[in-house]
Amino acid sequence: MQRILSDQLVPQTGRTVRIAGWVHRRRLLKSVAFLIVRDAAGLAQVVVTDPAVRAAVEALPEETVVEVQATVVANAAAPAGVELADPVVRPLGPPAVPPPFDLYRPALTAGLPTQLDNAPVALRHPSRSAALRISAAAVAGFRAALDTRRFVEIHTPKVVASSTESGADVFALDWFGRPAYLAQSPQFYKQLMVGVFERVYEVGPVFRAEPHDTVRHLAQYTSLDAELGFVTDHRDVMAVLRDTLAGMLDAVGGRAGAALTALGAHLPAVPARIPAVHFADALRIAGAPADEPDLAPAHERALGEWARREHGSDFLFVTGYPMAKRPFYTHPDPARPGYSNGFDLIFRGLELVTGGQRLHRHADYLAALAARGEPVEPYAGYVEAFRHGMPPHGGFAIGLERFVVRLVGAANVREVTAFPRDLHRLTP
Repeated sequence: MQRILSDQLVPQTGRTVRIAGWVHRRRLLKSVAFLIVRDAAGLAQVVVTDPAVRAAVEALPEETVVEVQATVVANAAAPAGVELADPVVRPLGPPAVPPPFDLYRPALTAGLPTQLDNAPVALRHPSRSAALRISAAAVAGFRAALDTRRFVEIHTPKVVASSTESGADVFALDWFGRPAYLAQSPQFYKQLMVGVFERVYEVGPVFRAEPHDTVRHLAQYTSLDAELGFVTDHRDVMAVLRDTLAGMLDAVGGRAGAALTALGAHLPAVPARIPAVHFADALRIAGAPADEPDLAPAHERALGEWARREHGSDFLFVTGYPMAKRPFYTHPDPARPGYSNGFDLIFRGLELVTGGQRLHRHADYLAALAARGEPVEPYAGYVEAFRHGMPPHGGFAIGLERFVVRLVGAANVREVTAFPRDLHRLTP
């Protein structure tokens, strides 16, 4: 008899079926016992009245893996309105050692450090696995949205020869006796691949050796990157980003609706045109000094509240960041060269996306590096490509964990990350 999942039981009412999963909970009453089995699709309730089967169930601690063959019967009080009767219960392994917290309770009572220390079992809790289902759906939506627009998925190196992207905030390693570094971004490679496919994207890990110990920072996170050629300026990039976000949210609603419900999360609407403010105006709105070179977290929160109040939007573009705070490859605003054709997207008061138009002429790269007093040699393999013809282009990068943490309203990005890596954590 072929195994079915718990969400496939209703059409089988009146038939004998086989399910398998983990012992989620046992409720041992005087005249009847209930065995709740958890699988990838949810929960199934098994009713046990036979004394011999009851004795077997009593010997199976929570999280033991079992197989159940039983008859599906209707019961409005059971999960999905059906339960399993007259069961034959067979363990598929030895009795499990119970985890240090109860997974059958509606919420995990253990603190976050304990959950992270015991991640392989903590992630089994429906609230933790729900966040990961939402994450998976968001990635599927990202890919689908860009595939529809004829982007090509690429895979770039995560070990690089020079630490050129953000200075010293890199992880060094030994590469067969030579120094190497974990990549902070696929930025250079995705630009080069615009010269091959015109439109590219990547889903992959990036590594930042920034000594931040906050609820919003990780040393390794998943970056959703896109780059497109033949743009007029950064506004073309912003338009593609808007449509990509809409596709991601549609996918989350379609693929992970039950997970959203389990977490009490609500999908935001993506405006047809996301409101945008220039950096100089953003400082004023946030109450920051006019000479502030960047937005602090408090400023982002204030801007998120303003966008919600004034535009009814959970999203806000901040454009025109000062060139001094943007990487050397950023294209300046032709009308205001001190500002950039770059942007951030703030989602519910948190920076989610960084993007913009890039330089595309070889001479401009040489001038930009010279203006910052940087040598060309560390960038030679990257800059050389621009001698061979590159179109005006731009792109963006979405932090997946930040997207999910804001979507579900979690307090800490580690709550939506399976095995976080940060300043203190390298295991499990």
